[in-house]
Amino acid sequence: MLSIDPASLSERDNYKFLIGSIIPRPIAFVTTISKDGVVNGAPFSYFNIVSSNPPMISLSIQRSGGNQKDTARNILESGEFVLHIVDEDNVEKINQTAANLPPDQSEVQLARLTPVASVKVTVPGVREAKIRMECVLEHALELGGGEMPGCDFIIGKIVQFHIGEGIYENGRIDAEGLAAVSRLAGNHYAKIGEIFEIERPK
Repeated sequence: MLSIDPASLSERDNYKFLIGSIIPRPIAFVTTISKDGVVNGAPFSYFNIVSSNPPMISLSIQRSGGNQKDTARNILESGEFVLHIVDEDNVEKINQTAANLPPDQSEVQLARLTPVASVKVTVPGVREAKIRMECVLEHALELGGGEMPGCDFIIGKIVQFHIGEGIYENGRIDAEGLAAVSRLAGNHYAKIGEIFEIERPK
């Protein structure tokens, strides 16, 4: 087995080891609004659950050359965002939103996604997602050493769930009906695949 000190590697090499090892990763599509009223949308695979009481999620938004991405800046300025689960039906459109656009252009508009009003936040969601979660900013941390942080770590509290009726039954979400996709390395994605059950020890 290879034993490697990450301090001896470039940022790119550490990135490749992480995204190749920590798989599959759920994908969040996040919408935000800029101070000029532009609806921004971007996918993130550094995303997960933080807590169920209260319900919270985390996003790690990598910086480029120390510069914040539009999503992080908008969340910090407005304190709101909407998180969507990426699935087999919307992944092609969501992939288009990964394009590098200037802050005054909307990725939601570019990908021809359909904005839909939220209930408790001012940021719209998109109709093409089977699940979306309205969130307010709970905590934000700048991570990374020195004068140039490497990422913005966002913790959001969910204030409203929206779940497609076709995938919801008896308080549970149908995983096969949701058909969420996950991120691997490079340009590769994965579907749910075979589902199996193992009983938890008592």
